[in-house]
Amino acid sequence: MGSSGLSFKLADHPKLPKDKILALVVLDGWGEANPDKYNCIHVAETPTMDSLKQGAPEKWRLIRAHGTAVGLPSEDDMGNSEVGHNALGAGRIYAQGAKLVDKALASSKLFDGDGFNYIKDSFETGTLHFIGLLSDGGVHSRLDQLQLLLTGSADRGAKKIRVHILTDGRDVLDGSSVGFVETLENHLTQLRQKGIDAQIASGGGRMYVTMDRYENDWEVVKRGWDAQVLGEAPYKFRSAVDAVKKLREDTKANDQYLPPFVIVDDNEKAVGPIVDGDAVVTFNFRADRMTMLAKALEYENFDNFDRVRYPKIRYAGMLQYDGELKLPNHYLVSPPEIERTSGEYLVHNGVRTFACSETVKFGHVTFFWNGNRSGYFNSEMEEYVEIPSDSGISFNVQPLMKALEIGEKARDAILSRKFHQVRVNIPNGDMVGHTGDVEATVVACKAADEAVKMIFDAIEQVGGIYVVTADHGNAEDMVKRDKKGQPQLDKNGNVQILTSHTLQPVPIAIGGPGLAPGVRFRKDVPDGGLANVAATVINLHGYEAPGDYEPTLIEVADD
Repeated sequence: MGSSGLSFKLADHPKLPKDKILALVVLDGWGEANPDKYNCIHVAETPTMDSLKQGAPEKWRLIRAHGTAVGLPSEDDMGNSEVGHNALGAGRIYAQGAKLVDKALASSKLFDGDGFNYIKDSFETGTLHFIGLLSDGGVHSRLDQLQLLLTGSADRGAKKIRVHILTDGRDVLDGSSVGFVETLENHLTQLRQKGIDAQIASGGGRMYVTMDRYENDWEVVKRGWDAQVLGEAPYKFRSAVDAVKKLREDTKANDQYLPPFVIVDDNEKAVGPIVDGDAVVTFNFRADRMTMLAKALEYENFDNFDRVRYPKIRYAGMLQYDGELKLPNHYLVSPPEIERTSGEYLVHNGVRTFACSETVKFGHVTFFWNGNRSGYFNSEMEEYVEIPSDSGISFNVQPLMKALEIGEKARDAILSRKFHQVRVNIPNGDMVGHTGDVEATVVACKAADEAVKMIFDAIEQVGGIYVVTADHGNAEDMVKRDKKGQPQLDKNGNVQILTSHTLQPVPIAIGGPGLAPGVRFRKDVPDGGLANVAATVINLHGYEAPGDYEPTLIEVADD
């Protein structure tokens, strides 16, 4: 970070006043798509957001929230909340997750790095374990990266390899896990032909085994630990392909919720428990659903569940999942160095900031917004408030989530006049959208709109400004579509529900009584994306953005 406030001094904007109270609202999972019955935002009563779209055309537009606009490798990569909030807060586009890993693998730099050299010390006598999400969804992990890791490790001395798979069905179609397991099995067969002892050791569905996040439910991580580390699970199979097929059939669970299983040998012994002297790599590049497992693998003092055995291992993440906690301590690929974020500039220039969400997105509006950095830049200038999320239930059961509580906290912060920026994330569209429950998602979108109204009313009272946008799409399209854009049917003729994010653009709107006359969206940034929002917000606080930020979306007309 800058050694003094001086390097953060921003020039005054020639035409825009300072000290207006600005509400910055991020609707999570709120994209723009054609209106039909699977567009929950369209179906829901959302009068506040509708009025922005139908209002002044120079105060509402769409921006890009996926692919290269947020630092991901290709335009086929849907956005996510982490890279989205990084871009919103940083004002520049950084190579992210998958892209960083792709670069490190393509150059083989990954295999020369400190992280790989650290785990390599276990190859001679121990087993190398890989744990992660098995799919090509590209949100948390990618199968082709795992394949390159397996081959690269075998080429560099790994003699015994075990893979602990987590089936997807959330970022990819339900049922696709069988094909991914078959692909992995073929790859491991090739390694075995080269004399490497390589096989799948355990598995389970991502939402039921291992991949919980934000310490919502440690039982999920424990189920994975029991299978991966202890070699114990309610189901035992000789082959992972059989395991997935049979469990889908017998338990009627979908890919996301497959129960944990272990692979056993002819003597019914687990083929791959993690023991002293082994090396472990979690190969997901996205942090949020690996952090809890990382703590269980890394921390000697740990009381979130009974680990029974805590093996002395060498553990590395694909990336460092939490920069502030330095978790894990060892990782294969270094994170993007994001400094000089908009939040840091604004605080250095006297802009007092309030940020709030509920647990599931609190980290997004603080940690990810601030460039993967925990804590305050200046605790005298900032206040961050986390409202506890509902736990132990699926979000479609309580689709209102904490939208109204977030709205109330924001309203109170605005009316207190203590802050220049009041920043919130309203999670409903995304979290309920992920459940695939269309009716509940409609309820969720209505609740989010009501929270926005509450915030706008407060801005009206203090003569302030609002900026409302989103981090990526989700609730606006809840169905898988064919090449013509028509809903896709499964073999029983049922519509295939889409639980993932989308590639859709997201809206951004500006307004409020404090918005200076003549402020409007420019016409010359047609490909603007989330990273352009930071300069826009800095302008609305009365400052010029730093020169290397993506250009602002607004101009001030002289008429």
